[in-house]
Amino acid sequence: MKVNFIDSVHPVLSTRLSVAGHTCEDLSERSGDDLLAQLNDSEGLVVRSKMLDAATLAHAPKLKFIARCGAGMENIDRAWCADHGIRLYSSPEGNRDAVAEHAVGMLLSVMNHMPRADREVRAGIWDRINNSGNELGGKTVGIIGFGQMGTAFALRLQGFGVKVIAHDKYRNGFSNEQVEEVSLEELQERSDIISLHLPLTAETDRYADADFFSKCGKPVWFINTARGPLTDTAALLDAIEAGKVLGACLDVLEFEERTLLGLKGEMNNPLLQRLFANENVLLSPHVAGVTKESWFKLSNVLADKILNDFSPAVS
Repeated sequence: MKVNFIDSVHPVLSTRLSVAGHTCEDLSERSGDDLLAQLNDSEGLVVRSKMLDAATLAHAPKLKFIARCGAGMENIDRAWCADHGIRLYSSPEGNRDAVAEHAVGMLLSVMNHMPRADREVRAGIWDRINNSGNELGGKTVGIIGFGQMGTAFALRLQGFGVKVIAHDKYRNGFSNEQVEEVSLEELQERSDIISLHLPLTAETDRYADADFFSKCGKPVWFINTARGPLTDTAALLDAIEAGKVLGACLDVLEFEERTLLGLKGEMNNPLLQRLFANENVLLSPHVAGVTKESWFKLSNVLADKILNDFSPAVS
């Protein structure tokens, strides 16, 4: 089978596919018409952040599968793939641990004012009063979306003495000794901390909006390590200023390019500048799932899935 890699991923994937008898070709440096011309004999495509819309996919008439090195699939026209019988693979198992650890790290940093304290100490300011923090112990953590990422986050919270509750619109029956399954309304009412672990779809776009924050029963710390457009930034900042949100951890922003590779060319956007100026928000550049370990695991998981369906190699 001819598998074309249109993004750079860990070489373990091409190595394992080649050993199994598949032909792998690196097209990660190709773009535009040059890339499209190479897709005619593609039977498999490996992608990370590049967009695969219907117009692009139409140039690959032999396509049998697309493997996305990561969790989300919003850069792929899934409806077109479904209509054409193309299998889709993703690898959330590969970076779930990285995302979970990053979320915990950001949360502890925000709750204990670590970024500000670090800046102040470096500037010669020794303010112990205003930089005193909050403990996780005794808090209720609400997880929205209890798939790979949400489950891994819940696991990392064990040992902190927190109560973990979770809501997932499409899953049920997952309550156990560590996690209590609840409705969205109950989660909003009870949580001290709310963390989003949802895919980006038409249904989840601007999921955390003004209405969402208004329904929180008490001031919360808010985490989004999933996708930027899940959060209405203006509504979040309004909620912070109103005291409904105590602090926010954002690894993702609604201002990101669709390729997830950077911010749109709008650095003078007043809303973005308002976000940057808020001391109660901690930001990172969509890097929660990116570690040395996850770089390997994301591709290795894809190899497992592809070879389970297409091994030994067939044409």
